[in-house]
Amino acid sequence: MMATLRKISAICRPIRTRLGVRLAVGAALLLTLLSGPAPTSAQTPATPVAGVDAALLEDIVIGSRVLADFGVLDGFGHVSARHPTNPNHFLMSRSLAPALVTADDIMEFDLDGNPVDARGRTVFLERFIHSEIYKARPDVMSVVHTHSPGVIPFSVTKVPLRAMFHNPSFLAVGVPVWDIRKDFGDTDMLVSNPALGKSLAETLGDKPVVLMRGHGDVTVGPSVKMAVFRAYYTDVNAKLQSQAIALGGEVNYLTPGEGEKGDKINFIVLDRIWNLWRMRILPQLAK
Repeated sequence: MMATLRKISAICRPIRTRLGVRLAVGAALLLTLLSGPAPTSAQTPATPVAGVDAALLEDIVIGSRVLADFGVLDGFGHVSARHPTNPNHFLMSRSLAPALVTADDIMEFDLDGNPVDARGRTVFLERFIHSEIYKARPDVMSVVHTHSPGVIPFSVTKVPLRAMFHNPSFLAVGVPVWDIRKDFGDTDMLVSNPALGKSLAETLGDKPVVLMRGHGDVTVGPSVKMAVFRAYYTDVNAKLQSQAIALGGEVNYLTPGEGEKGDKINFIVLDRIWNLWRMRILPQLAK
């Protein structure tokens, strides 16, 4: 009898062992699912950028994410700010979809587009949009590049983008269109070197917005908040202008004088809409 029991125990022991392994694996999988997805990047963790207030980093994050929320940005596009204590440097996220940007993703660059401390992080190919505009425009403290769906038709036709109402009144000064093919022939359409960025900056001139043929646009401003505001309302204006043109008849646009006066009000009320956008994005950052 005892011999029979020992044989049964010997047979059951590996079964129990295999069952234990399976249970352990199952428990580990369940814990992984409950804990959420693993980090998507194994790059070196970032440290705060020296000499930069956390509020400025937050503005870049809020601007990136809210423009993605509104569909002005998708997986592409970027928001940058001139370094507050070193005007020959600027701040921009590592190469990342705008909706995923956090303060830890923001890097420092010089005006040749070189990262100051890359630490293995990938950078945007089109950082030269930002570096060359900061070189050419000392007044600019922020640059936004988008692939705004609303503006694309105006970048590839002879119809000029014009101010439709008071929020995008900054458009009343005129919106130039940069055609990469004019000076550089057939390209991949990306601003991937300083020469292309310089040409774009020259077309922008002293304006707040420039369209890029078959690509998107760039908006600039004296702050991240204003550059983001202009990016959003440029897209809104473009969509409304397309609708107005489709109705037929003559469109009654803002005059340059109306645009100048309207844009002064934009600066006064900017925080009202920025605080609304901030409230919209902060819950995302708390997750």
